[in-house]
Amino acid sequence: MRALKTLLAAWVLSGSAAALAADTDAQFHLNELLSSDVAYQETWQELLEGESRLPDWVMNLSGVASPMQGLEDDGDNYLLGELCPAQNCFDQRLYVAFTWDKDNAYALYVQLPAGLPADRAPSQHATLRWLGEPDEAVQQLLLEQLQKDPNWY
Repeated sequence: MRALKTLLAAWVLSGSAAALAADTDAQFHLNELLSSDVAYQETWQELLEGESRLPDWVMNLSGVASPMQGLEDDGDNYLLGELCPAQNCFDQRLYVAFTWDKDNAYALYVQLPAGLPADRAPSQHATLRWLGEPDEAVQQLLLEQLQKDPNWY
């Protein structure tokens, strides 16, 4: 809770996503987000309505998560995070973007075939699934997060 308060204070005081992204003291993780604020829970549940055949770790945002970051894209501010199941961070992962106002969430669910040989390019064999109907700009934002992975080629 302290991290969330610090994060929100930094955002209010800074007035920009760039300042928030640079604040290393205000880090929290996607797997902690739903328990940190009811608004995030409600928004995530709305995103899941109408979705089927998702694993529990995606539905509950549970697993291994890196620190979230604030990003600005064409005047829109997002809180972005990455998540994967504890036992399989290479074959499955989820990239999530929440809008600052917590009214919308978008996600990119990435799956690779089990046992993909090391000499095969993950980008050529992945299944990408969009959640929350992101527009083209948000899709690009989430794809850029995926492409930052050094194992993604």
